[in-house]
Amino acid sequence: MRFFALLLIWAAGALAQAPGTRVLLDAHNCYPEGGQWTQRIERALSTGTPLAVEQDLFWYRDPKTGAGKSIVSHGDHVTGNEPSLREHFFERVRPIVEKALASDRRDDWPIIVLNLDFKTNEPEHHAEIWNLLGEYEGWLTTAERVEDEGTPQPLQWKPILVLTGSSDAQKAAFHDKVPVGGRLRVFGAVHVAEGATWKTPPEAMMKERATNYRRWWNNPWSVVEEGGQKAAGEWTRDEEQRLRALVKHAHQNRLWIRFYTLNGHSPLTGKKMGFRPGYNFGSLDKVMERWRAAIEAGVDFVATDMYEEFARLPRTQE
Repeated sequence: MRFFALLLIWAAGALAQAPGTRVLLDAHNCYPEGGQWTQRIERALSTGTPLAVEQDLFWYRDPKTGAGKSIVSHGDHVTGNEPSLREHFFERVRPIVEKALASDRRDDWPIIVLNLDFKTNEPEHHAEIWNLLGEYEGWLTTAERVEDEGTPQPLQWKPILVLTGSSDAQKAAFHDKVPVGGRLRVFGAVHVAEGATWKTPPEAMMKERATNYRRWWNNPWSVVEEGGQKAAGEWTRDEEQRLRALVKHAHQNRLWIRFYTLNGHSPLTGKKMGFRPGYNFGSLDKVMERWRAAIEAGVDFVATDMYEEFARLPRTQE
């Protein structure tokens, strides 16, 4: 009886986390910049779980000693005093993860999706992060590394799922170097056709299917609306159908899908909060219309800097 009970729990969890089953806030640029905006991760976590958290990673080399280290930073005006991924993310979420492990409510896992945006791709950078993930492997969703990488293996769900980009150098470090029979700790994105626009058919945008390593699809909003956020006008039926077509194609191919970055604020607010202007629709009404469309379409990860505002929206699909 216990075996069948565990099987039912596993099946329920696998269904709950499958692409298209939940829409998460993806907390964009969730780290300090230039010593400012130090509360971003607190803001994101205060919205509750499950959620996704983006952490940009930059390889900093000390100009005096030549020693290198990974820091959480976009890479602008770095000093070397920026936090590490260990201190800024992993140790900050320790109480949340340990509580989740103790409760063992696997139908909620992963409660945090960690999106690693590598700004530099040095081999030593990848190696440092791989080793760091190994220290926290008991917290991480993993899959067995097999010879046939084209066949996705079952995920062993844990409270954190780690995603990274489409870089082949990242695949070499995080998949190819893992021995067959070992565990994959991080999962990459599929490649997207160069120059894809809002006119490119979904099947022509994605250059590959899901693999054991590549399990998600990352997109700028410009593939939905011509010109992206800055040129957006009225939200139209054609644009809604375009969004739905992209999401449907991702989910049919067993991929999570993410769109970045959907903001709607005044220039003054953007400057005060450190939001990049290129992601701004210009008003809360305009971005909320897109947020609701993304939720209704079943977008898995909706990236925004406006964590609290997005979190207030009902996350159910019509």
